[in-house]
Amino acid sequence: MLIGYFIFRIGGAFYRIVTAILLGPAGFGILNAALPTQGILIQIASGGMPPAIAKHVSEYSAKNEEEMVKQVIHTSMKIVIVLGLLMSLAIFLLAEPLALGFFHKPEALLPLKLVALITPFSVVVGVFRGAFQGVFQMGNIVITKAFEQIFMISSAVILILVGFYVAGAVIGTSIGFIASLLAGYYLYRRGLGKSLKNVKLTVTTKEELALAKTLLVFAFPVLITGLAEILLFDLIGNYAVLYYMPSEQLGFFGAATPIARLPLIISMSVATAVLPATAEAMGLNNRNVLENYVNQSYRYVALVVVPMCVGTMLLATPIMRLLYVNPAFMNGATALQILAVGMLFFTIYTVSSSIAQGLGKPYLPMTVLVFGVILDVAMSIYLIPIYGINGAAMALTLTAFLIMTFIVWKTLKLADVKLQVMDLGKIVLATGIMGVVLLLIPQNLLLTSLPLNISIPFSNYIAFFLNYVIFALVLILAVIVYVVAIILVGGLKNSDVNALRKLGNKAGPLKPTVDKLVSLLERFAH
Repeated sequence: MLIGYFIFRIGGAFYRIVTAILLGPAGFGILNAALPTQGILIQIASGGMPPAIAKHVSEYSAKNEEEMVKQVIHTSMKIVIVLGLLMSLAIFLLAEPLALGFFHKPEALLPLKLVALITPFSVVVGVFRGAFQGVFQMGNIVITKAFEQIFMISSAVILILVGFYVAGAVIGTSIGFIASLLAGYYLYRRGLGKSLKNVKLTVTTKEELALAKTLLVFAFPVLITGLAEILLFDLIGNYAVLYYMPSEQLGFFGAATPIARLPLIISMSVATAVLPATAEAMGLNNRNVLENYVNQSYRYVALVVVPMCVGTMLLATPIMRLLYVNPAFMNGATALQILAVGMLFFTIYTVSSSIAQGLGKPYLPMTVLVFGVILDVAMSIYLIPIYGINGAAMALTLTAFLIMTFIVWKTLKLADVKLQVMDLGKIVLATGIMGVVLLLIPQNLLLTSLPLNISIPFSNYIAFFLNYVIFALVLILAVIVYVVAIILVGGLKNSDVNALRKLGNKAGPLKPTVDKLVSLLERFAH
């Protein structure tokens, strides 16, 4: 699941970077209006079903009730197909009022209509992924995500290059989901579907409706939480920016968001592990283990995410210049700096959310997110007309801070755990030392003002390439300074070394390298 999430996050960022370079700020702005619309439709159409499918397939599979396993998959498929078609029709009919009446951007009309193509394919893929998760076939989920990303990116690039512009990027997304659906169907037929092929369904219509109700009731909080996340971190800011400002401004803002969100890979991996771990500790009524899990979860996220976010803040301008090539995208650097802080807050919220779910309080994260959505709407309406895209970033960051503060306080109270503030303080201090070193490096060393076009002499291309090399060296320096600083302030623990050693045992050909690193760090742990 972590590998699949990593592929999805990195692939999604790469898709946005490539399309931003090819479309330019204005076209990329229109695409950033279409993508969150797509996300909302997919979330509603899926009805939160994949986790519900996984839960019930897993339970019935454990009881060897193969008929019910097959029935859950069939019933879920009917639900999402109906919802998918309804949502596709809805966005097709709403495309014109949105593009012309709300955004006042006629160029957004076709991309929004094309979004209707995506929804039916994406929701069916969700059924297969839920079924795979239910029988612990996580590799199949990774394969479907890989197919989705590869075909989405390659198709979008080709279609944009042949002249389809923003519509090409949206159609490319549809092709990605179709490829993922075909891969999912093939994997299902040769695996789980094959084992269920001869199972006959004898459930009556009344019983199937009761099953559908059970699935939807379980899926409801998942649906609301997913909708709130998309609204909060995609749709509200993007729609508000496009409403108040020209489309190229949304292009700058949309270019900053995928970079700011990369730390979520770390928080999601920790969140995936801490939910069952917390539930297990609660089930055993082991307070010491629970306190250790909670504090270590926050600490591991902080250990990686805090320096990532600070580094992103300090290097925002060269990051935007070097990733997007076009100097115009440096207009989004300030928004990236603000969003980097916001994503730090949200990573901590994500971990707290999983801990709360593990403690048996799944509605707490949902309630907090719904409150966050309302708050973000209000602040976006107030701040964007004054501060532009920076106002959108400020609204999101302030909202993330408030929801993080509340859920951390509530989670610690529920778990009856005291936060180990000293450990977190050492991480902040080490990050501060790294930040001071980065501030001493001149920004012009990492930047070039050269535009990229065919008239530029070859020597200037070499100069531009050297900027990437210098930037990579700066990142390596930052990592070394941070690790040394962590050691100097006493932030490296024996438990960290043991965790790295266990990781090394699963690193395959990289095991000797990891072992050498562990042996070096072991001398400084306490």
